[in-house]
Amino acid sequence: MKWEGNRQSDNIEDRRDDDAGGGISSGGGFGFGPRHIGVGTIVIALVGGWVFGINPLTVLGLLSGGAPPVAVQRAPAPAAARPRSPADDTMKAFVATVLADTEDVWTEQFRLQGATYRKPRLVLFRNATRTGCGEGESAMGPFYCPADEQVYIDLAFYETLRTRLGAPGDFAQAYVIAHEVGHHVQKLLGVSGKVDAARRRATPAQANALSVRLELQADCLAGVWAFHAQQTRQILEAGDIEEALNAATQIGDDTLQRKARGVVVPESFTHGTGAQRVGWFKRGIDTGDLRQCNTFEAKGL
Repeated sequence: MKWEGNRQSDNIEDRRDDDAGGGISSGGGFGFGPRHIGVGTIVIALVGGWVFGINPLTVLGLLSGGAPPVAVQRAPAPAAARPRSPADDTMKAFVATVLADTEDVWTEQFRLQGATYRKPRLVLFRNATRTGCGEGESAMGPFYCPADEQVYIDLAFYETLRTRLGAPGDFAQAYVIAHEVGHHVQKLLGVSGKVDAARRRATPAQANALSVRLELQADCLAGVWAFHAQQTRQILEAGDIEEALNAATQIGDDTLQRKARGVVVPESFTHGTGAQRVGWFKRGIDTGDLRQCNTFEAKGL
């Protein structure tokens, strides 16, 4: 991916030297997010435990909206024990550049519709941090908090993406950011608010199905960003699209469940299968058309 030398967003807050405790935020997440307790939540907890090495019982408590169990304690190392490396600075520059690119694309797309794009803020943190949605932990992956309109990411997730989830590459990393910004676009368009209201009235299975459509739409919006970024700035290099498609496959519910337990439970899906995530990302990057991302009226996903 060609990103060096491009504009960097100043809409970044770096909290990596802060030590804040807490649980998971309630916002749209790249791979995992808060759900009602049930079979689906239990599977997510087990997957989270496998991927990130945390106690599934802890995840279950956090997913249900409760506080972490008293017996669970985290003791982050003091900031002085975690010196900033050149790689950290490079990754921050990368994230700031990708965020700037999403700002440029969505500002223009909203302008064409006669609307104004309100830019989200991106927060870098380690371990845990306070958010407008509660307390967020890096163990649950990158997430978007609609209450404060901020994207949160612990850059250690990219190492997990590369080594444990099998999705290396800088464009795979850019896809992560674009997906979370997609959740911000959904908030501005009023989609996520309607989905949240519908989920509160739904059965657990229906709520999961709505979550899948919301997440697949965010994948499509990430593709729309990539289409326009390529059209205006030619950011793509050979193999980049394949990196994003591989990432979409590896973080599909079916892939994660199969790796974690050897069993796939479709009714527990909250983000969609790998094939579905690939399909909707491809729809966005092939067309660049926001109207093509209406997963809620699609008969088949």
